Amino acid sequence: MFTLQNNTEEDIKIDEEINYLVVVVYDVTHNRRRYRLSKKLLAYGDRVQRSVFECILTTKKYRKLLKEIPKYIDANEDYLRIYKLPLKSEIEIWGNIGFTEKEDFFFI
Repeated sequence: MFTLQNNTEEDIKIDEEINYLVVVVYDVTHNRRRYRLSKKLLAYGDRVQRSVFECILTTKKYRKLLKEIPKYIDANEDYLRIYKLPLKSEIEIWGNIGFTEKEDFFFI
């Protein structure tokens, strides 16, 4: 929790427990890295497509996620984007709303 001083005797407290909708989109070329990344992201949220996760995170968990991501990505070969949105963002969904994928599938 951060504390800011204002012109009165009261402190304005900025709560680190603000929730955000965080969308993680990735394209990881190596199967093992992709599997490890997806397992890590499952600890934060739900898979909504093969390479897309939606997470409801506090500021603290969001910062933790940002610190962990580089362990799972090769910046020369992979691509990852994170969108941090206010929890009250308007989201439009078409199609199978209840669908989330739970695991990676590999065909050999």
